[in-house]
Amino acid sequence: MSPLKVLLTGGSGLLGQYLNISLSSKYELITTYYSEKRNCINYNYRKLNLENNSEIIRLFNEIKPDIIIHAGGVSNSNIADELGKELTYKINAEAAKIISDLCNQNNTKLIYISTDLVYDGEQGEFITESAELNPKTVYAESKLAAEFEVQKLSSNYLILRMALMFGNGLNGSQNFFTFMIDNLKNQKPVKLFVDQYRTPLELSDSARMITELLDKKITNEIINFGGRERISRYELGELVCNKYNFDPSYLIKTKMSEIPNYTAVADVSMNTDKLSKIGIQSKNLIDVL
Repeated sequence: MSPLKVLLTGGSGLLGQYLNISLSSKYELITTYYSEKRNCINYNYRKLNLENNSEIIRLFNEIKPDIIIHAGGVSNSNIADELGKELTYKINAEAAKIISDLCNQNNTKLIYISTDLVYDGEQGEFITESAELNPKTVYAESKLAAEFEVQKLSSNYLILRMALMFGNGLNGSQNFFTFMIDNLKNQKPVKLFVDQYRTPLELSDSARMITELLDKKITNEIINFGGRERISRYELGELVCNKYNFDPSYLIKTKMSEIPNYTAVADVSMNTDKLSKIGIQSKNLIDVL
């Protein structure tokens, strides 16, 4: 029996590059990039512009995937603010609409990568999937709009509300964690929030968990996809210093209010009981640092 065919959008991103590695060991992977190929060049890859609806349709009809993992698009608030609301919505929400409709017409399973920032951070710790949805940025609004399109149009989907991800960015891709490590290695100060809480996931662990999820016979679910430990970025920095003997005096306690034009989201730590009941668990933070 031939392996299932998986089409991955966003294959050159932080998570996407790790998904390329993880998925290719088990599935027939076709990965996509937009601006930089990065490790996509090691796999069967295509260029994909999510602004171009006809390009999405053409690629889908060429590949005819069994599963789409839609991880592509505008990936953070800074980029969304630069692009503006209209273009951000086109790339995130409208592309998700097109992909959802294609999946429904062709009996393709859709895994949509959303964000913990669809929650507003004001509902206490360890938020469940049924909590009120109140995104506070254009980026998060566009991701929630995409969730609605997936639910409305796809008959076989999973929506994963991804926690903050950290880890070694491959091929020059950056995140706050790589910035922190570089500063600590070079004995430079690094500002880290003490008043924002998440349930973070390490990048390669995230890819492992998503790959395992494809084996599960579940559908039409929204899942908080995060770690089990509620932690601030400053506390994560302390763990790193303890493990690698960096000098913790270079960690600078910072409040969100001290960052100009930063939209404060205080606590989007997520309850991941549903994920655990499915049979998928993250590794302990200390083990993946």
